[in-house]
Amino acid sequence: MDESTGALAAAIGTRIKQERAALHWTLDRLAEAAGVSRRMLVNVEQGAANPSVGTLLRISDALGLGLPALVEPPTRSAVRVTRAGAGSALWRGEHGGIGILVAGTQPPNVVELWDWTLCAGDIHTSEAHATGTRELLQVRAGTVEMTIDGDLHALGEGDAITFAGDTPHAYRNPGPAEARFVLAVYEPNVGSR
Repeated sequence: MDESTGALAAAIGTRIKQERAALHWTLDRLAEAAGVSRRMLVNVEQGAANPSVGTLLRISDALGLGLPALVEPPTRSAVRVTRAGAGSALWRGEHGGIGILVAGTQPPNVVELWDWTLCAGDIHTSEAHATGTRELLQVRAGTVEMTIDGDLHALGEGDAITFAGDTPHAYRNPGPAEARFVLAVYEPNVGSR
């Protein structure tokens, strides 16, 4: 883990531990509620793991927080500004791509705003999210292939797609040049499951 990834992992681990303690939950109870192993949860709380976005989603949903609240520091203001370059890098591709959570809203109906870069050959596979999750994506540069529940959709610069995020899906850059896209994710009723 590089220094910035390590710092983010430590901050996320601290926040999970604080939220779990506030609920008076044991590690076992949170692990069961989130559908992750106790060992994974211990590693995440200690900042020793770089969990997948899917794992972080399951943990944040179990805590009733939503992913943005898990990675952003708490605030008392109803207005939150994320300065350029200040988002949370939650995914790094094998070929240099990066998925940055730029901003998000609070539960119960969470909206996440992402800035993605896929380098040539990068692929991000996502498990199905919580029931009712919807995603909107617009390609800003390059080409992106979306596989949604087994169906392939090729997108070029300026193209947009809306789909159910509660089915398995993947984002892939099949081209030789970098691909960039913005992604909005809507997850309803966080914390009420």
